Amino acid sequence: MLQSTRKLRLNEFERDCMRKACQFNAQLMDVLRPYVKPGVTTGEIDRIAYEFTVSHGHRPACLGYPGKKKPFPKSCCVSVNDVICHGIPGDYVIADGDILNIDLTSVVDGWHGDQSETFVVGQAAALARAVTQCAFDCLYLAIDAIRPGCRVSDIGEVIVAEAEKRGFSVVEEYVGHGVGRQFHQKPSIPHAPTRQARQERLDPGLCFTIEPMINSGTRYTAEDKKDGWTVRTKDGGLSAQFEHTILMQETGPEILTLTKHGPQRGHKF
Repeated sequence: MLQSTRKLRLNEFERDCMRKACQFNAQLMDVLRPYVKPGVTTGEIDRIAYEFTVSHGHRPACLGYPGKKKPFPKSCCVSVNDVICHGIPGDYVIADGDILNIDLTSVVDGWHGDQSETFVVGQAAALARAVTQCAFDCLYLAIDAIRPGCRVSDIGEVIVAEAEKRGFSVVEEYVGHGVGRQFHQKPSIPHAPTRQARQERLDPGLCFTIEPMINSGTRYTAEDKKDGWTVRTKDGGLSAQFEHTILMQETGPEILTLTKHGPQRGHKF
């Protein structure tokens, strides 16, 4: 039997609150965009993200977020090349040919806007561009595949089919999620079909993220034992990710985290 998520549905006022949070988060991504270039450290990107956020009276959700060993120490995640997610910004100097994912979540008046984007830096190799393109296309294929009341598993089914068609793999350990007053809440949004995902609906009023992580090689992951956060591909291959916060309206999905200057639907890397 399909399970309903009606208790998580947002009313019109709450939907507008989510729009406001997501619009700020998208603005922040555009502010960071010019700094993703060779010679800039990932720590500098984090510093700019923090200062812009707090200067507008908001809060970075990642900063101090509880972890298995210790809280996350920075304001955003910056994941380079073989890092799948939860990369900690620091002294790494961005180089020509890198692919680099920035994952941002802003808390605006108690509501969370969440998104990520992978940047292709300079003259990247064909494989780097191909895995980035696949992650981007998978995000939009998933958005186009859902409708009010559909199964959550509709997302994973289309993502896995597209990634495997291109010779890539889909990370299963890290998933999308419901988002609103809480950073992470129900429902879980896996990017591969699962039994639970086949039993849950995406009701109108539900807000959630879709954030496929696509690997150039194996789908398997390895978490850094020292910092307790950084997740890399187990085989050292490349990984790319794109994420949007989605509001399921009565008429279909609304993307809340669109940027003005970032890649739009149909973009080619």
